[in-house]
Amino acid sequence: MPTADTPSPALTAAERAEHAVDLATRAGCGLGLQPDEPRVLYNVFNVLVHLAPHPVVVRVPSLAAGPLAEQAAKQRRELAVAGWLADRGAPVVGPSPLVPREPVEIDGRSLTFWEFVDETDPLSAVTDPAALQERFVEQTGWVAELHALLAEHPGDDLPVLSPVVPAVGRTLDELAEHPHPLLTPGELDRARKEYAVLETLVQDLPARFPGARLQTLHGDSPAYNLLRTATGHLFSDFEDATRGPVEWDLTLVGPQGIEEYERASGTRVDRALLDVMESARFLQIVGALAFASLKPDLAPMLEPAIDQWRARTPLSLENLG
Repeated sequence: MPTADTPSPALTAAERAEHAVDLATRAGCGLGLQPDEPRVLYNVFNVLVHLAPHPVVVRVPSLAAGPLAEQAAKQRRELAVAGWLADRGAPVVGPSPLVPREPVEIDGRSLTFWEFVDETDPLSAVTDPAALQERFVEQTGWVAELHALLAEHPGDDLPVLSPVVPAVGRTLDELAEHPHPLLTPGELDRARKEYAVLETLVQDLPARFPGARLQTLHGDSPAYNLLRTATGHLFSDFEDATRGPVEWDLTLVGPQGIEEYERASGTRVDRALLDVMESARFLQIVGALAFASLKPDLAPMLEPAIDQWRARTPLSLENLG
C-alpha cells in the first residue's frame, strides 16, 4: 500500500536498507548523536538501524498504512506504553534515554529511537524443531508476566483492538482497489464480510464475551517479539499496543503455549474468544497482501497462513462466541 511514509516499490532490500541508514543517520545527527558506524540489524517489515557507537536503534518503517500523522500517533502510543513499562523495571526494550520519547519525522517518514540490546540467543538460530517448540512454549509462559504488568497500565487512551479495526479494513480496501492474484474476488468478499463482523465485535466486545479481560496489550504476538540476552529476556516491538482481551496476544501460539500461559498466569484462556481472535489474526495476514507490491517476497511468506484461513469456518455473527 504505497503511502507518503512508505518506500517506492522499486526499491530492492539492499536499497531499502541503504535508504533507512541514511534517514536514521540524519535523524540521529539532528538529535545530537554522532553515529560513525551505522549498521542494519533487521530488514523485513521494518528496517532497524543501530547508530553505533551509540546504544541506539532506530526503527524505520518499511511497510506502513495510513497517513503520516496516524503513523506518528500510533508510534506515540507505542513509546508511551513501552516507556511506562521500562520506567517500572519491566523486561522490555525501552525507548532510548538519549533522545526525547517522540517520533522523528524526516523526508515524509516517521522514525522511533530505542535502546540497543545485545541479543545472545536468538530464536532464529534454533534449528531443531523440538527445541524450537520448547523454547516458544517457554516464551509464551513469560507473556503471563507481561500481561500482569500491563494490567496495571491505565490504557484509557488506547483504542480497542486497533491492529484489527480500522487497520485491517484499510488493507482490505486497498486490495479491493488493487487486487492480488493470490486472493480471488470471492475470497476478498469473504474477508470483507468477516471484517464487518469484527467491527461489530469491537464496538461492544464485553456484550459478546462477558468474561473477557480487557486491558492494555502488546498487540502483536509478544511470544514472538522477545529477545534473549545475557541478563534475561526482553519484550520488544510494541508497535501495535492496544486495549483488548489477553486472547489477542495469544493467537497462533498453539495448545502447548496456551497451557503454559494458563499455568504461569493462574487464569483460564477463553477458547471461544481465542478462536475469534485467531480468525481476526488470520484476516490481518490476508490484508497484509496489500503490501505485496512493496515487498516482492511477502506473498510467498503469507501464503501458508492464508491457506489456513481458507480452511477455517468463515467468521459470522452467528458463530461469534
